[in-house]
Amino acid sequence: MKFNSPVYSVIRVPIERVEANNYNPNKVASPEMDLLTLSIREDGYTQPIVTYLDPSRETYIIVDGFHRYRVMLENEDIRQREDGKLPCVVINKDINNRVASTIRHNRARGTHQVDSMSDIVINMRNNGWSFKKIGKKLGMDQDEVLRLSQLSGLAEMFIGRDFSEAWEIELE
Repeated sequence: MKFNSPVYSVIRVPIERVEANNYNPNKVASPEMDLLTLSIREDGYTQPIVTYLDPSRETYIIVDGFHRYRVMLENEDIRQREDGKLPCVVINKDINNRVASTIRHNRARGTHQVDSMSDIVINMRNNGWSFKKIGKKLGMDQDEVLRLSQLSGLAEMFIGRDFSEAWEIELE
């Protein structure tokens, strides 16, 4: 039998028919939740919610994507734009395998490497974005943007700029 990945069968499910599972240990801090909201507001839903269809209740139980679901619940503008429907895929697994899927999804997301993020901030700055815009678009406060910009390429950022001579060195 040929395997068909769920992502090829995205369906639009009314949010009223979707609910959270009762076992997800993942929590998202407020700044990251704000960034997810911004991402969905600006880019739309780019990843479907992974669900299990409970046939007895005709309800889609979230396996992965609870916070994307929460964004729609908490933001009327997004809910209206999306016509109250979430992009979902369905997996048909028993409870232990659904829990395992949730944990795999959570753990597979990884973390950003500081050097790579520093390079990204420098490149965005070189491409004309202000520190303020970089912070807003990437969900960082100004101190974080400044620190990342200073890690690598600080001298490169100031090449070709004129500076006044604040002091002179006297050589003996």
